[in-house]
Amino acid sequence: MKVFLIRGPRYYWPFINEYDNFLMPQSLACLAAVLKRAGIEVRVIDCAPVKMGWNSLRSLLKKENPDVVGIGDSESLYSHEAMRVLKTAKEVNPKVITIAGGAHFSNLIQESLSSSPIDFIVKGEGEYTLLELIKELEKPKPDFMKVRGIAFKQDNKIIETPPRPLIEDLDKLPIPAYELMPMREYGKSRFLFSPGGATIHHSRGCIDRCKFCVWWVQMAERKLENGEVKPHPKWRTKSVGRTIEEIRLLYHKYNKRFLVFVDDSWNISQSWNEEFAEALIKENIKIGWFAFMRADFMLRDEKAGILKKLVDSGMSHICIGAERESNEELRSIGKNCYSRDMVKECLLILKNKYPQVFRQVTFIVGIRGETRESLLRQVNYAQEICADYPAFHPMTPVPGTEAWREAKEKGWLEIKDFSYYDWTTPVMSSGTNLSREEIEDLVYLASRKFISFPWIIKGLCSPFRIKRNMYIWWLLVAVKIFIDSFGRFVLPLNVKEYTKLVKPKWYDS
Repeated sequence: MKVFLIRGPRYYWPFINEYDNFLMPQSLACLAAVLKRAGIEVRVIDCAPVKMGWNSLRSLLKKENPDVVGIGDSESLYSHEAMRVLKTAKEVNPKVITIAGGAHFSNLIQESLSSSPIDFIVKGEGEYTLLELIKELEKPKPDFMKVRGIAFKQDNKIIETPPRPLIEDLDKLPIPAYELMPMREYGKSRFLFSPGGATIHHSRGCIDRCKFCVWWVQMAERKLENGEVKPHPKWRTKSVGRTIEEIRLLYHKYNKRFLVFVDDSWNISQSWNEEFAEALIKENIKIGWFAFMRADFMLRDEKAGILKKLVDSGMSHICIGAERESNEELRSIGKNCYSRDMVKECLLILKNKYPQVFRQVTFIVGIRGETRESLLRQVNYAQEICADYPAFHPMTPVPGTEAWREAKEKGWLEIKDFSYYDWTTPVMSSGTNLSREEIEDLVYLASRKFISFPWIIKGLCSPFRIKRNMYIWWLLVAVKIFIDSFGRFVLPLNVKEYTKLVKPKWYDS
């Protein structure tokens, strides 16, 4: 049986070139590795980095005629393009089996199977579920009820099989199938995650329950409680030895010099962090790396002398979810793990003791009850904690989150087209205080208030190359914002020109 795993043509983020946008999808490489190890013929088609448009993809499907086509988008933003992949596959061959996975489809089973070209949905962690489903499809008389963790339509009824237990030992999974990916086409940006950025992960899941986050839900442990399956946060990690093995492969075989860890929460285990830092230093390879970090655990590791080891091992760019400047607001969005003062302490330690580390911070704005004053307080807080760059994201409820359930139940969602769920376009108001349009204008203003000429000059004069590169990248962003801003005084330019995704020239080719 021939299986194609496809990430279709897609729009990209504004401002910079395409190479800044397309890094390797870990999910497809991990799924493909398990199928390949089992002897199944599998091919990964990642259209964006190789500039394969819709007509070319259609021609490839017609020529190769796969038996199964799978897509695995976790981002609701790209769900319509993922569905188009499956629709195209069905148009080319109505008998092809189509499979969808990832957080979006796992959490919209009824809607996705009711009126779509999807035959099966793989729920949650997908490697072994997909493998068992493919093996069942190969049988003359398959019994899909045997496969845990799937949903499908049968006799006009949507059936969900019991959840599959999580993979406890991640080391037992094969190394992601980098050999099936267009590795030369990833990480080609001159500035962002440069040189030669490559994605990697050592852990899955989280230990918290943030209301806006779908990633912990996707990798949650599912338990049957009172007749209902409920998710519970769970975090697992590969061993340090296995992680170093993957780094060696990326460094020596694929010439990658910057690692982009896509873990939901990278630094949960203190002992793992220390062992990893010491092992990577011992490798004696010059490499930089990025990760999403928790402020509370960074403070813990600083007190134990581990943070310095992480920096010495190549940690040069971190992203911390500050989210809100008030503790009360943090609790209101389910961010219970730390306080505003802990975030501030962490960022100031990085600024004063480890200035080579680029400090990126995220904020969620436009929450219920948000006012102009409360939103702009986030900008003042970002300056107070000395963030190198703060990203202000409008609250965007996505399927599977508590924020989504609440917004749907209370009728707050004003935009239901997921192609707008890009975390820069507001999809609902803050209630009676701010409309969607006002939130959008304020997000634009917040970025303009932070990006200043002295801010740019300070960053460009940094003695650290990776940090200079990041400021060059953001300088290009600032130039685009300035051009848009100037245009607003000359022409009636809509602020959406600042946020909307860009259609690549090759998109339809």
